Amino acid sequence: MSNAIDSIRLNRRRLLSSLGVSALGLSALSVPALGQSDDVLTEALVLRDPDIPVAGNVDGNISIVEYFDYQCPYCRKVEPELRQVVHEDGKVRLVWKDWPILGPMSVTASRMALASRYQDKFIEGHDALMAINSKLTEERIREALSSAGVDVDRLDRDLESQAGAIEATLTRNNEQATEFGFGGTPAFIVGKFRVPGVLTMPQFAQAIADARKAAAAKTAKKK
Repeated sequence: MSNAIDSIRLNRRRLLSSLGVSALGLSALSVPALGQSDDVLTEALVLRDPDIPVAGNVDGNISIVEYFDYQCPYCRKVEPELRQVVHEDGKVRLVWKDWPILGPMSVTASRMALASRYQDKFIEGHDALMAINSKLTEERIREALSSAGVDVDRLDRDLESQAGAIEATLTRNNEQATEFGFGGTPAFIVGKFRVPGVLTMPQFAQAIADARKAAAAKTAKKK
C-alpha cells in the first residue's frame, strides 16, 4: 500500500513539473491537481482558502497567491512592485500564504500575523511585518503589530484559542508549496500558472494577462 501511495505522489509531482510553458516560462497548473476535492491542491483551497484574508480586489477576476516568508529579503524586495501592479490593474485578488521556511522566528511571525486576522488586522499586520528590515525578534514583531493597530493582548489570547486553526493553515500552505515543487520564497500562483521566483512589474503584468487569456480560452471552449 505504501509503495502504491508513493507511486501516486511521484506521478503527481512529475505531472506538475512537466506542464506547458508560456513566453515567460510560467508553468500552467494541471487541471487534475485542481480538481480533486480531498486534495490540498484544489482550486478552492489554493485560490480561495476561507482562512486567509484577501487583499487587492476581493471580487477580482484573477487571483495571485504568494507563498512567502517574513524573513525572506526577496519577498520584501518584490512586495512594493507586486502591490503596485495589483493596485494599477484593479481586478486582482491578492492572497498571501505564509510559508515560514527560514527558521523558528519565521514561524513565530507567521503565527502572529495569522492570529491578527481575528481582529480583522491581517493585512495591516502583514504590511507592518514586511516593513521590518532588521533581524526578526519576537519583541520587534510585537512592536510592529502594535504600531499597526493590533491589540497584542488579544493577539496572545487568539494565538492560544485559535492555535489549531493557525497550525492547520500553515500545514496546508506548506503542503501546497511542496506539491507545486517550489524550492523557496517567494513563489506565486497567477491564475492557474505556477511562477517560482521574483518577477518585475512588467513580468507580473504579463503573467496576469496570460492568466486572463488562458481563463477566457477555457471559457470559450466550454461554449
